[in-house]
Amino acid sequence: MSEVALGLQLNGEASRCDMRVISLGAGVQSTAMYLMAASGELVPRPDVAVFADTQSEGVYTYEHLDWLDKNFGSVIPIRRLSIGSLYDRVLDGASAGAFSPVPFWVESGNGRSSPGRRQCTREYKVDVVKLAIRQELGLARGQHASGKYRVEEWIGISLDEAHRAKPSKYTWIDTRWPLLHDRPTRRGGCIDWLSERGYPIPKNSACVFCPWLSDAQWRDMRDNHPAEFSKAVAIDTAVSACTPMQRVHRSMLPLPEAIAGPSSSDSEQMSLFGNECEGMCGL
Repeated sequence: MSEVALGLQLNGEASRCDMRVISLGAGVQSTAMYLMAASGELVPRPDVAVFADTQSEGVYTYEHLDWLDKNFGSVIPIRRLSIGSLYDRVLDGASAGAFSPVPFWVESGNGRSSPGRRQCTREYKVDVVKLAIRQELGLARGQHASGKYRVEEWIGISLDEAHRAKPSKYTWIDTRWPLLHDRPTRRGGCIDWLSERGYPIPKNSACVFCPWLSDAQWRDMRDNHPAEFSKAVAIDTAVSACTPMQRVHRSMLPLPEAIAGPSSSDSEQMSLFGNECEGMCGL
């Protein structure tokens, strides 16, 4: 990473910046970052926030996004963009025997499970945010941004997940992590900041069938959001029918069975979003 790029990430002023954009996942960290910027605690204020919509998140995420938009969208506009339903793509792909872009668990020869190849975050999050930025800049399809524009993208990675922070792969975009450099904050600190101001605490932003959800998150979905859990079970059933050694849950059991037993340090699946190296999901 160049000194100029690093300086830009730290103070926002080391080089020309045509646009500042928040990558808004509508989870705890990105919500806190967005509201800190809207209140003037993080500067310079970004021009727009982009929510890349997989059309497959829980209703609670969309309700929280609506709340942000209603109360603060006039300060930092929220742009929503989607390339389609990831849920539908997985279901349709499973019925056709196609490769799934979601890293569902696959049983290996030694009896253990490992995640499959992941493309969903890049296709449905990373690339969609970049498409929204291009549209905001007024770029037509095929037009190059490199050499014409300089954009700063804010991502809400907190101190406890600093390993997920990766420099931008785009020469015309500089990534900035305010919760690492400008206002060093852990996820718990973000929750405290939101609570002190009376703001709602969002749940993790993730697709309802994400294989990296924790057992506690699955049980919460089962008990409090049965429609979302039904979608997760439908996906689990479909991918298993397509590939018998593939499941949504790491235990390789049908999802309802996997979370039915008592919690234990040996069997309990914890949140695995720390392994999501694109730095876009669960934030």
